[in-house]
Amino acid sequence: MKEKISITLSREILGGIDRLAGSKQSRSSFVERVLRGYLQQRAREQAQLRDLERLNRAAHRLNAEAADVLEYQGSDLDLAAGESTEE
Repeated sequence: MKEKISITLSREILGGIDRLAGSKQSRSSFVERVLRGYLQQRAREQAQLRDLERLNRAAHRLNAEAADVLEYQGSDLDLAAGESTEE
């Protein structure tokens, strides 16, 4: 459901809306589309910030796991190198 509101814009902004909307789109639909895009962008940014915070909180654990994997891989390489030099 749509609600009717009244807003006041400068002539400069209104002129820009008219140029970008053209004759095929009403001012209202143009403003709604732009605001919807802005709100979606903000929601994506907020989600990315939450994800970054989660990653940062888990960074210590993730780094420890990565170090374990690298140590394990290094020991495999040492074993493989030792086996090939002993032959």
